[in-house]
Amino acid sequence: MRLSTKGRYAVTAMMDLAIHNDGRPVTLAAISQCQAISLSYLEQLFAKLRRANLVEGVRGPGGGYRLARPSTQITVAQIIRAVDERVDVTRCSGLENCQDGERCLTHELWEELSAELFDYLDGITLQEFVGRPEVRAIAQRQDREQDRQLVAEPS
Repeated sequence: MRLSTKGRYAVTAMMDLAIHNDGRPVTLAAISQCQAISLSYLEQLFAKLRRANLVEGVRGPGGGYRLARPSTQITVAQIIRAVDERVDVTRCSGLENCQDGERCLTHELWEELSAELFDYLDGITLQEFVGRPEVRAIAQRQDREQDRQLVAEPS
């Protein structure tokens, strides 16, 4: 499966946002610094995430972003789809022109695998993932390293 940095970074940023979802907005600068993602790239991603109603922006002093709905209602697949990514392992990107303009012998196999991967990612919510002890431990380490406020326990 090819998932570009766009999809990976969007999921990582949303995970960071979900972990720090205590009612106060999180700045893109904080996510950028902690997750080593370019601030300008995050701005582009968050414009798409906002259009997909996954995040909402808060203006003014103390502003930033927060989840637009509970982390129990946001799946990894929704995030990937919001930034125009596809979960597709076919050689032809689903166009059925894999072999000299025609469908290849294994197209159906890769198409079915793509559907399984999408279903798997659509079955994982942000809350389920951020609730994992190993994920929380990594977030706490990152927060300490960046002198960022320690992570609250999941709700």
